Amino acid sequence: MSRIYLDHNASTPVRPEVLEAMLPYFGEHFGNASSVHAFGQEAKGAVEDARAQVAALLNATPGEIVFTSGGTESDNIGVIGGAKALPFKGRHIIVSAIEHDAVRHAADALEREGYTVTRVAPDARGVVSAESVAAAIRPDTALVSVMAANNETGVAQPVAEIGAVCATRGVAFHVDAVQAAGKIPIDVQAWQATLATIAGHKFYGPKGVGALYVKRGFKPVPLQFGGEHEKGRRPGTENVPAIVGLGKASELAREELDQNGPRIGRLRDRLETGLLERVPGVVRHGQGAPRVPNTSHLSFVGAEGEHLILSLDMKGVAVSSGAACKA
Repeated sequence: MSRIYLDHNASTPVRPEVLEAMLPYFGEHFGNASSVHAFGQEAKGAVEDARAQVAALLNATPGEIVFTSGGTESDNIGVIGGAKALPFKGRHIIVSAIEHDAVRHAADALEREGYTVTRVAPDARGVVSAESVAAAIRPDTALVSVMAANNETGVAQPVAEIGAVCATRGVAFHVDAVQAAGKIPIDVQAWQATLATIAGHKFYGPKGVGALYVKRGFKPVPLQFGGEHEKGRRPGTENVPAIVGLGKASELAREELDQNGPRIGRLRDRLETGLLERVPGVVRHGQGAPRVPNTSHLSFVGAEGEHLILSLDMKGVAVSSGAACKA
């Protein structure tokens, strides 16, 4: 039985070009990127090449890119480390009510430490407006975190408008761009972001690697302790093969974005139109809102989610009823 995979927001396969770029760093180029000898400098050169590739995807400079173990760690550093870097601002943060658990639970952790957290709800389309964020900002607000695109609905958030509000009010702005990478343009300059997160396995890179954009001059408080890796921002020996893979995936995503986005969007629209025409009781969520091109969020009235997933799986079609992190 042939199988159809429709769960790319949970994880994507590693592209052959990405795997090919990674393989030498599991073998002959095995050096520690912190070592000063030739083996180490060879690995360090590969890490720095990848840093430049990721920076180009985000419209950042290489020095603003910090490699991490993935989206969760990057979000945790962005929210917790970002808020704690600004004690003079206050102990109030704002997150949207539709954030991924990596942001949501990071905010919960700060709340347990005595921070006040405001959770801004979206409108009926799933959009968190800049006006609602602006209304929630207080004199003691240190940080705002709003995702670029929702991992379940695919609704793109007005992060450039929110970023402009934060910049005007002097508030740090973190963007979880995990579900935007490779699907819509990421521009941390246009977004006026202070921090931004991506994860390799969401756009055909390997699992276990991510990056955090940190605006030049901003210094999030580290959440773990060790060596001076990543300029002291994230200690721990660099995962060179995975970082190389993230870099290659970033390069491919940047090169192919203009071509792939519209093509995938047409396929999504064709799927949704067919289901709406042929299946009674289908509800399409996010209608009227901007969405990333690869994501359909549909309800089937009267159908139980888990049963539907298992039935489709038996037919060779893989889908999801929510975030994989909640499974």
